[in-house]
Amino acid sequence: MKFILLFVFFLLSLSLKPSMSSSAAAAAAAAAESAYEVLQSHGLPKGLLPKGITEFRFDDDGGGGGGKFEAVLEAPCTAKFESGVHYNATVSGALSYGEIAPLSGVSAQELFLWFPVLGIRVDVPSSGLIHFDVGGVVHKQFPLSLFDSPPDCTPDDDDDQSTSRIGKLRYELDRAEARRAVV
Repeated sequence: MKFILLFVFFLLSLSLKPSMSSSAAAAAAAAAESAYEVLQSHGLPKGLLPKGITEFRFDDDGGGGGGKFEAVLEAPCTAKFESGVHYNATVSGALSYGEIAPLSGVSAQELFLWFPVLGIRVDVPSSGLIHFDVGGVVHKQFPLSLFDSPPDCTPDDDDDQSTSRIGKLRYELDRAEARRAVV
């Protein structure tokens, strides 16, 4: 009798697992769709955020013009556009129409170094270009069409993360040295 009860319990637990994982997958899909809808409603392309969003929060400022968002990804990852774009596990920023600024959790590769993307802006009316404020020093322009759909994002391995940290450390050291030279 105990064996039969254990066997029935085991079968029930197996049948519940797929529905639990499918509900988690459905929640992640809904979070991603919500993120892309919020971007588009603010005049931004949905391809600014990669595939793999598991959670998304948006706090409207009440005035209808913008608000703050936070997107949580499955893992830190890198996407390829014309150059590499790295996403931390959490990406956040302030949205207004056609712009995200300030932005955190996104870095762009320039040569061999990674620089933080501080803001993203789309021209209104559209010129077909999107502007990235990279590190507060470089302003990069890309064709808007590169961001029509969410990119695939390759999860980071440990080597990529250490290389990224070295590049960021060099950038921070260079900025500190430049500030000392100005003072």
